[in-house]
Amino acid sequence: MKKLFAGIALFGTFAIAAAQTITFDKTTFDYGTIKPSSDGTRYFTVTNTGDKPLVISNVKASCGCTTPEFSTDPIMPGKSAKIKVGYNTAINGGFNKMIEVFSNDPANSRSVIYIKGTVDANAAEVAAAPAKAEPVADAKKVSKKVKKVASK
Repeated sequence: MKKLFAGIALFGTFAIAAAQTITFDKTTFDYGTIKPSSDGTRYFTVTNTGDKPLVISNVKASCGCTTPEFSTDPIMPGKSAKIKVGYNTAINGGFNKMIEVFSNDPANSRSVIYIKGTVDANAAEVAAAPAKAEPVADAKKVSKKVKKVASK
């Protein structure tokens, strides 16, 4: 009887291990500081690291300013797909948005990914401003100072 229970438990372990598994290339995408009305589209790569087809059934954003797009086509084992996430960059200020990904992964049927960043009207001016060059010291004066310090 013990062997029967052990066999059933072992079979159950293999049945769980033989499943679709969702894996993301990253769980947070940081936009950094961007200018208003710039391209707010980013992509998350989803990979099926299991051995059965993975199906993404739904992707929900935490608010209307974030728009996810995805395919419900099965992702075969070892293959990848993209989740396209758009953020409305006309909204000024910082943002940190949650996106829920629902799949047939038995261990992670609900996964969460994030986008974050800052939309700043001054970002364009900072990026466009030329860097100020520091004056270069006269090489002879620098070498004299080094020699004086070294001889002390």
